[in-house]
Amino acid sequence: MASSEQRQRLSLIAALGTSQTLAWASSYYLVAIVADPIARDLSTSTTVIFAAFSAALMISALLGPRVGRTIDVFGGREVLGLSNLLFAAGLLTLAASPSTFVMWLAWLIIGVAMGLGLYDAAFATLGRIYGESARSAITGITLIAGFASTVGWPLTSWGDAAVGWRYTCAAWAVAHLCLGLPLNLIILPRQRASGGQTHGANNPHVPMDRAMWLLGFAFAAGWVVSTGMAAHLPRVLEAAGASTREAIAAAALVGPAQVAARLLEALFMSRYHPLVSARLSTLAHPVGAGLLLGLGGWLAMPFTLLHGAGNGILTITRGTVPLAVFGPVNYGYRLGLLGAPARIAQAGAPLAFGVLIETYGSGALLWSSAICLSALLAFCAVHEKPSPPDEALG
Repeated sequence: MASSEQRQRLSLIAALGTSQTLAWASSYYLVAIVADPIARDLSTSTTVIFAAFSAALMISALLGPRVGRTIDVFGGREVLGLSNLLFAAGLLTLAASPSTFVMWLAWLIIGVAMGLGLYDAAFATLGRIYGESARSAITGITLIAGFASTVGWPLTSWGDAAVGWRYTCAAWAVAHLCLGLPLNLIILPRQRASGGQTHGANNPHVPMDRAMWLLGFAFAAGWVVSTGMAAHLPRVLEAAGASTREAIAAAALVGPAQVAARLLEALFMSRYHPLVSARLSTLAHPVGAGLLLGLGGWLAMPFTLLHGAGNGILTITRGTVPLAVFGPVNYGYRLGLLGAPARIAQAGAPLAFGVLIETYGSGALLWSSAICLSALLAFCAVHEKPSPPDEALG
């Protein structure tokens, strides 16, 4: 029986990890490759394309609490399935867009899909299924989906070169309908509405206490640095003294470092409270930045390995820390509340870090390190002991 349950759990993790890889590759990691060809075709600037993408992030942030609450009550199967349909609709609209207006409309649809179908929704789904024992499952799907950029960037780039960006976006839409949708609807279990949470479903009482404010700030700070570095990493490495070739080679290590760190976290950190992992994740970037700024550009690779490792573990703790601190009750709704500031901050991070690099060069790493250290202080101020049941219930 235990073996059967374990096989079901592994199947669910594999399915959800695969559908998450598809979701991230065809949305978050899509714009970096298609922004230039879209701008050329529509006679606009890449700034307009990235502005539309930022609007998509804002929409996903605003939807987060409502989506999380829906998953708390009804489970995530139908929500994630709907996200595949919306991803397909948005990508097909983008592929057919004849004007900037339609392109914006497409990204707004994709933004709704991102709110329904990225990590927060997946973590909430696992919390609804497994309760307090969801930590290993959360780690499992991030191990698989950690390859989203590794898969997405080359496939999108190859598709653009072979058939153009329009057919490439259409192909991603077909993948959602033929792969993502069946995985989410067939493998994920159908769940009954939670009787204990249905009452007050529209207005759940989740107090914004000290721990919620601290965690909201910490995750927002961590994701600001993550997103800013993702947009400008080769550039900041060159500013620190690395050659263009060294910068590109080093930047390519971020993805493998994320996955390796998640694997190490699963193997060695599961016995500790997730807050310990969260604190280590925010310390990695400042340590790497100190080495890079202190000793020069030849340490670009160690910096990116540490930065990537911190990113990888931070992604896990975004799901595991709220579960450990507050428990499974209203878990999805809490994830939505905690994730909203992070996604809003992410929308402005590329522009902000671009200005910092223009102004301070490699000194921008001092700012990013200070932000990470402020997140570390916030994580340290959160108590490791779980909240009492009556507080979690509100």
